[in-house]
Amino acid sequence: MEFDLDIDARGLLCPLPVLRLRKRMGPLKPGQVARLLADDPAAFVDVPHFCAEQGHGFLGTEDLDGATAYLVRKG
Repeated sequence: MEFDLDIDARGLLCPLPVLRLRKRMGPLKPGQVARLLADDPAAFVDVPHFCAEQGHGFLGTEDLDGATAYLVRKG
């Protein structure tokens, strides 16, 4: 899937991946997609929860280079 913003949060622990995602998504326009790379196991729960709370679309995950890529569409 194509994305508009790539955010590398590998090596960061909860809650830092989601905090980085929130900060970096600010300038995106509604409908644009961010890809968050994270290797913190808690992100598997935190990212979808963040999306539900903030009105963003959670598009899914993909395993990538020892990390997980989370795709989020700005609401």
